[in-house]
Amino acid sequence: MSQTSQHIIFDMDDTLIHCNKYFDLILGDYFEWMTEWFQQYGVTTQDIRTKQMEIDVAGVDKMGFASVNFPQSLIATYHYFSKVHGRGRSPKEEELLFKLGLSVYDQEIEAYPGMIETLEDLRDEGHQLYLYTGGESKIQTRKIEQMKLAEYFNDRIYIRQHKNITALEEILSLGTFDRSDTWMIGNSLRTDVVPALTAGINSIYIKQQREWQYNLVELKQEPHNVLYTVSALTEVPEVIQEHLN
Repeated sequence: MSQTSQHIIFDMDDTLIHCNKYFDLILGDYFEWMTEWFQQYGVTTQDIRTKQMEIDVAGVDKMGFASVNFPQSLIATYHYFSKVHGRGRSPKEEELLFKLGLSVYDQEIEAYPGMIETLEDLRDEGHQLYLYTGGESKIQTRKIEQMKLAEYFNDRIYIRQHKNITALEEILSLGTFDRSDTWMIGNSLRTDVVPALTAGINSIYIKQQREWQYNLVELKQEPHNVLYTVSALTEVPEVIQEHLN
């Protein structure tokens, strides 16, 4: 690697490939079913959205990115409104909700615009690329294989159920990372940017138009290291090049 070559760690979901939009699609169906079931009690879509988000975020805090968390959040929200309004719970409805929630993981995988060009540009410039994704190994591996991402990351792929400072520090300790030459690229302030800044590595925050509530946290202190914000994946190579210049 040349003197200016960098270690660049990429998040996957909603950084390289679409993810949130599929959850939004499923939630659209969920809100329709729920408002129909609880219509007579005056329950609104916003009521359901707020409660489901609260339960979903609490579940991720506890279990990490376990696939069962999302369908369970749909059922737990259903239980909550059933209890509040005295509406009977139906095993058939619960089964429908569980299947609906799990179906999010069967959606076709779609790359963000410029994914291949971005990874190829950075690789061709001599940078070392790493993939660090949150979720269950089976689900994330399927996405990696479908997108042929091993072509860019080889065996430098890390799948963790929790994405936090502990997980990032463990990854940094596995490799020969010089922290001043290491970057974390991702769309989540909570799981990408804050751990990167805490670990003393550089970060590029890709700000998405619609972001999952869990990912949004406040940056409490001014970062001592480098933090750039961009609105598209394709801006990443230029930002790193300008920084090196």
